Amino acid sequence: MTTKPENLVPLVRLIRGEKVLLDADLASLYGVSTKVLNQGVKRNQDRFPEDFMFQLTSDEWTRLRLQNVTPSSRASPMRSQSVTASRRNIGALPFAFTEQGVAMLSSVLRSPRAVEVNIAIMRTFVQLRRLMDSNRDLAKRIEALERRYDEQFESVFDAIRRLIAEDETRKTRPKRSIGFLP
Repeated sequence: MTTKPENLVPLVRLIRGEKVLLDADLASLYGVSTKVLNQGVKRNQDRFPEDFMFQLTSDEWTRLRLQNVTPSSRASPMRSQSVTASRRNIGALPFAFTEQGVAMLSSVLRSPRAVEVNIAIMRTFVQLRRLMDSNRDLAKRIEALERRYDEQFESVFDAIRRLIAEDETRKTRPKRSIGFLP
């Protein structure tokens, strides 16, 4: 089975402003238990600084679990129904791996499956980055259009303001009497 980047996108989460994958999701993709994955990381702790991997706080974990309560008909086929279902030690807080941390996992987990999955994950992160860049470009274009049209409509608004001001001055002038003057 080839792991496709479009199947991995739902597994990427934004935590602490970082795009990350959780240890349980990675373990599932690699075909190992979460315990085996975390033991491999623990044996190579020096390869995983805090910007590569961090442990979620209990508040982050609670918020994440609450976000994942969705009807099963809308769930992605790759995503587990419950994040906690794939965790052996439910009391343990999960680890989140950044793009660099996932890349480092390939040096810890050396199976052919791990290599295949890592390639797909790296491609997923690249696609997400490209998507974000294209959205930024689109936002800049929209902003430029807004500025251009604001300048064009400014003259229209000025004309409307002048008409309103003329109308106000006309209303404040004393009215001429209609009819014959004695």
